Amino acid sequence: MKTEETILNNFTLKYPLERLAPIDRILFLDIETTGLSAATSSLYLIGCAFFKDGNWQIKQWFAQSAEEEAELLKAFFSFAENYSYLIHYNGNSFDLPYLRKKLIAYDLPYNFNEFEGIDIYKRIYPYKNFLKLPNCKQKTIEYFLGITREDTYTGGELISVYHDYLTSHDYNLYHMLLLHNSDDMKGMLEILPILSYYDLFNNSIKARKVQANYYNDIHGIPRKELLMKLVFASPLPVTISTMAKGCHFKGEGHEGTLIIPIYEEELKYYYANFKDYYYLPTEDTAIHKSIASFVDKEYREQATASTCYTRKFSSFLPQWDILVEPFFKREYKSNELFFELTDEIKKDRQLFSDYASHVLNVMAVQP
Repeated sequence: MKTEETILNNFTLKYPLERLAPIDRILFLDIETTGLSAATSSLYLIGCAFFKDGNWQIKQWFAQSAEEEAELLKAFFSFAENYSYLIHYNGNSFDLPYLRKKLIAYDLPYNFNEFEGIDIYKRIYPYKNFLKLPNCKQKTIEYFLGITREDTYTGGELISVYHDYLTSHDYNLYHMLLLHNSDDMKGMLEILPILSYYDLFNNSIKARKVQANYYNDIHGIPRKELLMKLVFASPLPVTISTMAKGCHFKGEGHEGTLIIPIYEEELKYYYANFKDYYYLPTEDTAIHKSIASFVDKEYREQATASTCYTRKFSSFLPQWDILVEPFFKREYKSNELFFELTDEIKKDRQLFSDYASHVLNVMAVQP
């Protein structure tokens, strides 16, 4: 087994990693294997990155033969026992299950139970469409963020390189194998700003300015929209602009703009306890039975779930879950929900901050 250590001199993270955990307790992990199945392939390299003595460093354990797998595992877990947080890229699907199976195969007394895991892939995948990414491979994220790497190979392409190394022990092949893993580790550090998009949807957003705008659409019809100026906890590394659900969002750095249509129309508020109401067909409204005694029986009927409503003309904002009550609908079976833009709500800046998060999360899952 060979061990290599590299100090990333003058390397600075561009994401506040301390938000996730104390930096000196974090270990980044990436492995290289000769296949996807732990039962039929070999583990030949374990790489990790960590912060020590003021610098980010990479440590790699390399198996010079298949017989050194157990030695690799022992060396890594002996080193890792000083850390509490394990960060990886799609490790929940491959790296960790693969290592667990190897530990069982060699009857080694190690596990990941004491680690808190953070999978970068799992955090960013739900927002793939929002970011207009073709996939969420690490190299795709690197390209999205403008990161370049020296290594040009895939892990699959290096399987034959490792087999060639086992017979030739050519240093150039050894260097090629280590470089790929090292670039994966360094790339994992460099793509951390991608988590700013995860933060966009999962951390608080501040609505700095809220105002209503008027405009004419392409048909010359007057329209109204809500414009919110937003401030983010983490700066977005790449400017993004997207439209979904009739809303438009643009984010750049620490700030963003969210535009949402305001609907000026008559909507209906439906009462839940319809059995306590009468419906007045001529008035097209429902009234509670306690005040319906003055209405002749011929002008009233028992309300149903679909007729137990009152109508109101006002300015409304859309919502896709019940964030604000009371909520209004166009028709009983309609899935679209709205809330009234009242004078009280117009003064509630925290509500607009929460509403911005609500709208962005809805836009994120738009297919």
